[in-house]
Amino acid sequence: MDTSFYLVTIFIILKRLFTPTTPIPETSGKVYKIANAAEFDTLLSSAKHVVVDFYADWCPPCRAIAPYFSELADKHSSDGQLAFAKVNVDHVDNIASRYGVSAMPTFVFFENGAPEGVAVQGMTARPSVPLTGDGLVERVRGADRAALKAVVEVLAGKGRGE
Repeated sequence: MDTSFYLVTIFIILKRLFTPTTPIPETSGKVYKIANAAEFDTLLSSAKHVVVDFYADWCPPCRAIAPYFSELADKHSSDGQLAFAKVNVDHVDNIASRYGVSAMPTFVFFENGAPEGVAVQGMTARPSVPLTGDGLVERVRGADRAALKAVVEVLAGKGRGE
C-alpha cells in the first residue's frame, strides 16, 4: 500500500478521536431546542418571527457561535413576537432538508411560519449572507456574528412595532 493511503487513514482516525461529539450546551432558557417536526411547526405558529440555528454537535463553528446565539435570545426574545430555536441536523434532519440546509451552522429567518428574507440596511451579499433578488437577507451561513446580529436587531425592532 502506498503512503497516501496510510496518511489518509491516520487523518480519519485522528479526526474522529479529537472531534467533539458531546451535545452543545444551551445557556439560555429562551432558546427552544427542537426535538421533532411537530414541535418546530408549533413554535413557528406561536411567534411572528423565529430565528432558527441549524447546527451539529460535531461542528466547531456551531460550538463557537452557540453562546452568542444564546446572548441574542436573552436580549431580544419576545413572547409571540420573536423566538429563537436550535435544530440539530443530525437528530431532526427532516426539518433541515425541508428548508434546504446543507451547511452548518445556518440561520434561517421565519415570519408568520414561513422562511422570509429580512431587509437589513447596508448589508451586502457575501458567501455567508446570500441575498434575494430584492436584496433581502435570505439566511446566514456560518458563524457570521455581525450578520446574525444585524438581522436579529431588525427583527427585534419589527417585533416592537418599529
